[in-house]
Amino acid sequence: MKRAKFDSVMSVSRLRSIQVLMGLLFLYFFLVTLEIPLISKLGFGLESYELISTPFDNNSKFSRLNSVGELSGSSQDSVFPSSVMSRRAKMGFSLPHRKMVEFKRISGLVFDEKVFDSFDKEEFSELHKVVRDAFVAGKKLFQDIESGKVQGEVVSGTQNRTESCPDSVSLWGGDFVAGGKIMVIPCGMTLGSHITVVGTPRWAHEEKDPKITLVKDDDETVMVSQFMMELQGLKTVDGEDPPRILHFNPRLKGDWSGRPVIEQNTCYRMQWGSAMRCDGWKSKPSEDTVDGQVKCEKWIRDDDDHSEESKATWWLKRLIGGRTKKVSIDWPYPFVENKLFVLTVSAGLEGYHINVDGRHITSFPYRTGFTLEDATGLFVNGDIDVHSAFAASLPSTHLSFAPQRHLEMLPKWQAPPLPDEPVELFIGILSAGNHFSERMAVRKSWMQHPSLKSSNVVARFFVAMHGRKEINVELMKEAEFFGDIVIVPYMDNYDLVVLKTVAICEYGVRTVTAKYVMKCDDDTFVRIDAVMKEVKKVPSGRSLYVGNINYYHKPLRHGKWAVTYEEWPEEDYPPYANGPGYIISFDIAEYVVSEFEKHKLRLFKMEEDVSMGMWVEQFNSSRPVEYVHSLKFCQFGCIDDYYTAHYQSPRQMICLWRKLLNQGKPQCCNVR
Repeated sequence: MKRAKFDSVMSVSRLRSIQVLMGLLFLYFFLVTLEIPLISKLGFGLESYELISTPFDNNSKFSRLNSVGELSGSSQDSVFPSSVMSRRAKMGFSLPHRKMVEFKRISGLVFDEKVFDSFDKEEFSELHKVVRDAFVAGKKLFQDIESGKVQGEVVSGTQNRTESCPDSVSLWGGDFVAGGKIMVIPCGMTLGSHITVVGTPRWAHEEKDPKITLVKDDDETVMVSQFMMELQGLKTVDGEDPPRILHFNPRLKGDWSGRPVIEQNTCYRMQWGSAMRCDGWKSKPSEDTVDGQVKCEKWIRDDDDHSEESKATWWLKRLIGGRTKKVSIDWPYPFVENKLFVLTVSAGLEGYHINVDGRHITSFPYRTGFTLEDATGLFVNGDIDVHSAFAASLPSTHLSFAPQRHLEMLPKWQAPPLPDEPVELFIGILSAGNHFSERMAVRKSWMQHPSLKSSNVVARFFVAMHGRKEINVELMKEAEFFGDIVIVPYMDNYDLVVLKTVAICEYGVRTVTAKYVMKCDDDTFVRIDAVMKEVKKVPSGRSLYVGNINYYHKPLRHGKWAVTYEEWPEEDYPPYANGPGYIISFDIAEYVVSEFEKHKLRLFKMEEDVSMGMWVEQFNSSRPVEYVHSLKFCQFGCIDDYYTAHYQSPRQMICLWRKLLNQGKPQCCNVR
């Protein structure tokens, strides 16, 4: 009886519990039904495109967060629903669905000048002030582009572009000097173009410690007579010297060798190449020619057939074997002090050919990273009086006015949509606004790797605002079509290239949440499979810094790129990976962004790779970092079995990709 009564009481109790649970469940669904429209309306998932299309709205949380990190922790959680801790805990990864990022073509790295003005100015360096001014100028230009104002100005000036590309240019000596010793070639050169310079070398003068000679005594003076003729390119960004496409340097009184020489070279993105010296000996038959011409012709030396010993040897051979060889005429060194000369530079298929007074002197092969259209200025300086300069057979249009010649607007080159889940590797590619051909070559080569198509790896170009309005208009069209460009909204400046690196970290952390973040340049060829294999040498979950690591590198204390002791007091830099290609882990990238937003990140007026090394060392003081060094992350050019190859021209990029596809081997290409 008691047990039956107990069971009846329990059944009634269970029924009531079930009824209460059902009521609570109904109430929960009712509240959720009311909540969903409200959440959708408020846009808490950041699915609203307006937050991205208006990045400079000072009232938007998006702008304020990424400029100075001013939002409180709760505000940041509302903007970025998944916390940083949950990201780090799941480095192998599973994060909330993110639709917003698919539309993100403007970097979140926005500098709020109003917050800057509220701080004590003494807390900021001169470089921080340059950052502020660059962002202010970039903001205004971007707004003008978005409003259509800039596009209208560009369209109205289109009809004048043909007139700005004359087929010949000439200057008399006085006008040449008055113009800063530069003759502008508005639209560069093309195959068959030629430039003629008429000049007279000056008499030699005394110099103490000239750079081209070895002076043993500090008080010793030497006689020097030299000049240089350069074909220069347009300045790609403010603050950067124009590239030397051809540096031609006759040294009439000799240099450290003690004999007259002609030295030729190039300077690409502030890096001098290997000099080609002509010292009076004809190039060997085994050496490569340039359009069938030798690189260096012979001229009379004081140690050749005019010495007594060589004359005796010549007569002995003549008596024994008779005249068996064709008699050749030996010419003197082509430049003489106070004697007029006529020099002509012509553009061939494989290189530049230089004739003096009608005689071929030297041929210089084209080098990586340059095209004929880049040669937009002739600069002559040194111990020389220029009487006239004349350029002819020039192109009628400049390719920078017509980027569509570089771009292939085909759907197959478009970037796939960003994945909803975090990725293994994010590759940020530094690029300049007018590097249309470089970006197109990357799209057609290593960006076609299967891992990029499967979205396990994501790559994006990072470009700042260019000084020429028509470049920015075309850049926006390119970004809209291909979907692989992130605009960092500041006026491009070589001193501020570090901002693009910080922007890469911000995108890798906030937008794609990548396990690893890689930085490279738009003339770097990346073997993604080899890079990932190198990265995975470090156990998962550890902080890493992978690349071609420099150890005990000393800062320059003098010259244009000098670093003061206030900027860096130590005698050696911390270890840093060369800029053409390096990888950091998620936590280091996150640290860089966080310190930047707090205005605690030290900004250096130097190469961005050195800056990253300093930031990694700061991070390393609180958490150990695994440094992985390999010379196969090439700083200059290419080596077989490379991981990354640098200074690769668009043609070389395509060639490297074809070799990987057809031969399955990472072999270098010598084409230009």
